[in-house]
Amino acid sequence: MNAPLVLSFDLDDTLWAVQPVMLAAEAAMVAWLRENHPAIMRGHDRETLRALRARIAEQHPQRSHDMTFLRHRALTEMFAAAGHPAAHADEAFEVFYAERNRVSLYAEVPASLQRLSKRYRLFALSNGNADLKRCGVAHWFEGHVTAISAGAAKPDIRIFARLLAEARVDAAQVLHIGDDPQLDVVGAMQAGLQAAWLNRDAKRWPAHLPPPPRTIVSLDDIN
Repeated sequence: MNAPLVLSFDLDDTLWAVQPVMLAAEAAMVAWLRENHPAIMRGHDRETLRALRARIAEQHPQRSHDMTFLRHRALTEMFAAAGHPAAHADEAFEVFYAERNRVSLYAEVPASLQRLSKRYRLFALSNGNADLKRCGVAHWFEGHVTAISAGAAKPDIRIFARLLAEARVDAAQVLHIGDDPQLDVVGAMQAGLQAAWLNRDAKRWPAHLPPPPRTIVSLDDIN
């Protein structure tokens, strides 16, 4: 590997565990809806809301990468079907989004980002819709490229191209770190970036994929 100038980081399951965050966010939103708008929740639960988002993604394939759009549109349709103003969807989504950004960083992340930010330019590169400021990590990052801003999700080369354009560097000058073999590692490599697989849980690398050029178990492994 060449010495990079820029480090780009996936967020969900790279800087924090995402499943407990999403479960808490969905639970908070469902509880709020049941308390404030019980009529629209008749016949709905967490699973039916997920199915509604999946249907909307099929109807709007050009927006399927935009999780904010999918969740907000699902809420808008639910309120509209019950004859309620669409503005209520904004309130419901904010309940979800506040919890979605209430993350618990992995133990080594704060010290590692602080250390690395003194040596490299740091960018976030995520398919999700986390807000760096709300998550409390924005001060370590120069920029944040999302599937929403790029118009495409990893492993699509367009999101990596957007990162290169914003950072104003060549692909070989970027090391991307992420937990997903296909989305993060293979996607970055196909876009010409250097890549490191963050494997916190001793998972087996998928046999059908080319091996990762580098594997780390925590951000402490990045010098």
